[in-house]
Amino acid sequence: MKEVILCKYGEIILKGTNRGQFEAQLIREVKRRANLVGNYSVRYNQSTVYVEPADDDAIANIDVLYEQLGKVFGFAGLCRAAVAEKTVESITAVAKEYIPEKLRGLKTFKCESKRSDKHFPLSSIELSGEVGAAILEAMPEITVDVHNPDMVVRIEVRDEYAYIHAGQDKGAGGMPLGSAGKGMLLLSGGIDSPVAGYMMMKRGLTVECVHFESFPYTSEAARDKVLQLAQELTEYCGKIKVHIISLTHIQEMLRDNCEEDYFTLLLRRFMMKLASRTALANECPVIITGESLGQVASQTLKAMCVTENAADCPVFRPLIGMDKEEIIRISRMIGTFDTSILPFDDCCTVFTPRHPRTQPELEKVLVEEAKVDFNALVEEAWATRNTVVLHQEL
Repeated sequence: MKEVILCKYGEIILKGTNRGQFEAQLIREVKRRANLVGNYSVRYNQSTVYVEPADDDAIANIDVLYEQLGKVFGFAGLCRAAVAEKTVESITAVAKEYIPEKLRGLKTFKCESKRSDKHFPLSSIELSGEVGAAILEAMPEITVDVHNPDMVVRIEVRDEYAYIHAGQDKGAGGMPLGSAGKGMLLLSGGIDSPVAGYMMMKRGLTVECVHFESFPYTSEAARDKVLQLAQELTEYCGKIKVHIISLTHIQEMLRDNCEEDYFTLLLRRFMMKLASRTALANECPVIITGESLGQVASQTLKAMCVTENAADCPVFRPLIGMDKEEIIRISRMIGTFDTSILPFDDCCTVFTPRHPRTQPELEKVLVEEAKVDFNALVEEAWATRNTVVLHQEL
């Protein structure tokens, strides 16, 4: 019996004349993941992508690919389905063989049919009745419940074949990766920034990262932790670049020359300037942060306005209205939480003020900033940059 994976479109189904561009991005990502696993054919029709094993090894690895396709942005749902010829006899025979294992241990089911091929001789209701009778013959211990079944068996009569499946898993949703352009993520070692990156990937943005380190005040282990977080994000994007910039001298100059209460704000302004420069140098028109309104002293409304003033491109904050519990839930879901909570400090914990300003005025911040040579320090930090490229690993 032939089995395929059916991936159902999400919101790109609503796109108009430019829908083909979104489909091309989606198919490219499906093929990339399929090639990682084995030899599969990929085609699309009627708002569905069909992924079919091409040899025995591909059949053996279909579970691995199914898991991978569940992380492809742009699909609302996916399922594994048996393939039948478009005859009543073939459909009922395949259903009788394929479906019982899917219903094992359940008490009730119902059948639903959809005929994209209107030339099929039976109506949808008639076909559902035929398949339901075949399943009942194979499983006399189960019953039909059309109102509240434990499982819905679906039969789809499409252009070339009919497909029978039971149970559909939720897809990753969102828009196809790369369909919305590129953005530069400020990636720290915390919980929030990887989630922010994931959220923007889900909206179709290809993400690169900039990470700020303060060696020797921060350790090699802290840097490795951030690279591990970036590696975990490749599960959703395939490849990611991490640009690493040292802030050590900047932080020492702020410590030696500026009022302690302003350290964090001034440091964030340097980050915004360097992140903007990194973004524009890598054709990313926006930067992305993991800021959430009011979460810490540097994320009050006034503080964020002061720090964003130093940016040279728009700042996206996908977590701005989320509370910590919501962010942690997503972090666990995407697999970055356990790494994020490893006990290694990042640059934001170096020279932390005892009483940081939470309601700063830009004029006073600029007075403090003028106590150091802002542009010279930016150039010095920019010269320390290096880039690490990470690829998804199965």
